Amino acid sequence: MPVLKLSIWIDLPIDECFDLARDISLHPKSVPHTKERAIGGVTEGLIEAGESVTWEAVHLGVKQRLTARIQSMDRPYQFIDVMGKGAFSSLTHVHLFAEERGGTRMTDILQFEAPLGLLGRLANKLFLERHMRNFLKVRLENLKQIGEEKPLTSY
Repeated sequence: MPVLKLSIWIDLPIDECFDLARDISLHPKSVPHTKERAIGGVTEGLIEAGESVTWEAVHLGVKQRLTARIQSMDRPYQFIDVMGKGAFSSLTHVHLFAEERGGTRMTDILQFEAPLGLLGRLANKLFLERHMRNFLKVRLENLKQIGEEKPLTSY
């Protein structure tokens, strides 16, 4: 099961970074290359513990839906979302925040399992891990740029 860990330093207080990362209205702007949009559950504003959102997006050329629920939240240090429905066998996304050098270190840890057993493990190695790492990298860079009011990065 792949586990990806990426982080970025953002010149914002920890509370603001925490809210930036859980703002459903901002999420599509952080990953414009996927044409992501909230279509169910919480569809705008700040998502809270116990709430869920259903995203529709294009990944690897295929329109997909994924429903994630905020499993736990410790404001402003972490929240964890877990896939309830979607293309993966499982997906857990841990969002961590730490005060650092007058700003915030935002870290994403994504653990996922592709379906289809051996074929899924092969897909992980051939393209899925790279795709998901690039997705997280663009998301983190764009959240930094949104928070610091800079132009966005494209995929």
